[in-house]
Amino acid sequence: MTEKELLAVACEQFLGKNVHDIKNVVLQTLEGHLRSILGTLTVEQIYQDRDQFAKLVREVAAPDVGRMGIEILSFTIKDVYDKVSYLSSLGKTQTAAVQRDADIGVAEAERDAGIREADCKREMLDVKFMADTKVADSKRAFEMQKAAFSQEINVKTAEAQLAYELQGAKEQQKIRQEEIEIEVVQRRKQIDVEEKEIIRMDKELIATIRRPAEAEAHRMQEIAEGEKVKQMLIAQAEAEKIRKIGEAEASVIKAIGKAEAEKMKLKAEAYQQYGEAAKMALVLDALPQIAAKVAAPLTKVDEIVILSGDNNKLTTDVNRLLAELPASVHALTGVDLSKIPLIQKATGAQA
Repeated sequence: MTEKELLAVACEQFLGKNVHDIKNVVLQTLEGHLRSILGTLTVEQIYQDRDQFAKLVREVAAPDVGRMGIEILSFTIKDVYDKVSYLSSLGKTQTAAVQRDADIGVAEAERDAGIREADCKREMLDVKFMADTKVADSKRAFEMQKAAFSQEINVKTAEAQLAYELQGAKEQQKIRQEEIEIEVVQRRKQIDVEEKEIIRMDKELIATIRRPAEAEAHRMQEIAEGEKVKQMLIAQAEAEKIRKIGEAEASVIKAIGKAEAEKMKLKAEAYQQYGEAAKMALVLDALPQIAAKVAAPLTKVDEIVILSGDNNKLTTDVNRLLAELPASVHALTGVDLSKIPLIQKATGAQA
């Protein structure tokens, strides 16, 4: 710098050093600021906008080198490169993007041309269709007019034919009406004759059949009514008879029931007055009947053979039954059979 104060600072900093040393100091200072600025930018920003990058370096480094008495008049980045070919790949990417944009532009131009060509063809077809439609409309109008004329002719012809047929039908109707009137007159005369014949036959029927039949029907009705009354009286008498018999049977059953109840009551009082000997006598009287009932199935058996040894199980069971019988009878009836001499003898012999 040419200013005296800044020139004095430069002399203080660089006096006694050669040009190479001065260049190194300035270069290292700029490189330091360059690295600090690189840390704030992306590779794409550095590669794509070098002027902005150089401007930032000048603005940041100018105050530092200015304090050393040096002014940055110009700072230009000649080239940006790296050792892994990343920046060259960015160039290839841009080239590919440009090529892609060019291909897209060509494709879009061809598309637009195709669309325009299709639009032209469509417009041509629309014009052709409109012309064909007008021709078809004209032809249809002609055919419709022709059909209308034909329809009108046919209508007139049909009306004339219908009028002719209608007139013929009217004439036929008049003829038929005259014939019907003649038939009606004939039928009326025939009806008068038939009515007179019916009256005659009705009188004859009344005299010969209807009156005797009515008399017979009245007689049969009277007989039926009498029979009905007779059957009703018979049914009422039968019902009264059944009711009387039922009441009598009910009275008999009631009397028998009272007698049976009184009998059981007296028997119970007699049993209460009996002593032990009397109860035993009753049991003994009933034993033959019980034995007869028990032995009844054995009457159909011709012969029973019991084979037993000294220690046979059957003999043991019979002995056990005779020994347990008095206890069972005592438990059921309250009568002690063990006091009967015959039972005592049987149980004593088995023991």
